[in-house]
Amino acid sequence: MTTNSHEPAKCAGPDLAPRAPSFKMPAGATDCHAHVFGAKEKYGWAGDRLYTPPPVFLKDYLAMLDALGSARGVIVQSGVHGTNNDVLVDSIAASNGHLRGIALIPADITDAELDRLNAAGVRGFRANLVAGTGVQFEASRKLASRVARLGWHVQYLLDIEKFPDLDRVLGDFPVECMIDHMGRPDTRGGTAAPGFQALIRYLQSGRGWSKLSAPYRTSREAPPYADITKFAHALVAAAPDRLVWGTDWPHVMMEGAVPNTGIFAELLATWVPDEAVRKRILVDNPARLYRFD
Repeated sequence: MTTNSHEPAKCAGPDLAPRAPSFKMPAGATDCHAHVFGAKEKYGWAGDRLYTPPPVFLKDYLAMLDALGSARGVIVQSGVHGTNNDVLVDSIAASNGHLRGIALIPADITDAELDRLNAAGVRGFRANLVAGTGVQFEASRKLASRVARLGWHVQYLLDIEKFPDLDRVLGDFPVECMIDHMGRPDTRGGTAAPGFQALIRYLQSGRGWSKLSAPYRTSREAPPYADITKFAHALVAAAPDRLVWGTDWPHVMMEGAVPNTGIFAELLATWVPDEAVRKRILVDNPARLYRFD
């Protein structure tokens, strides 16, 4: 990333020639975590954004999905656009039913706006507890009660080590919750760490979800991020029906070289070697959670 005195860090763009995985993606395979940006002139950029996006757009994301053999995607609204979800809504509308969305919403959002987003294909909202931007935990709990009627879930970006009682904290939530990126585990702690064990219990309760995604966010190794494998294996063994997969495209806010997105599809062969289980994670679970037709 590069910076200047006038704007947040400018992120490098992704490799626009993603490598297909060595295995064939099953029909209906879904990338459940990606970000899509819109032109500043049309959609605006938030003044408090954490980064300035690379010049990649919906067409580039759809081309990446095609290259990997993935039929569907879930766009997670980026803080670049703040709580203006228009680029998210427009992207879903242009996808012929192949995309769904996760919004960023303010604490005082109206019911009418929630209904508009739901009709557009939004299936939840995100709370970033790592950066501390936007709605935080208490506000997200109140919003969860309001979106329960829509069948939405809350998607949390958090560091699982800070939540050794995650299953208790989220156990009485009015909606199900998604924990991004396997909880961003500290690889030094291992799978027996209290927070990671709490995540497993939460998934096994039938109320929680997690994403096999973004290993580079906490890995201390170069690709293929071997220190993350044990965490992926533990989640797959414990709760395969509560997992989805995501590329985290276009891999913003990275230090060093941006990896080829194909790596994250290929990792599924290691993380989920059983083809039938892989299909559940890539196709069946996302269809249920995001209500793909």
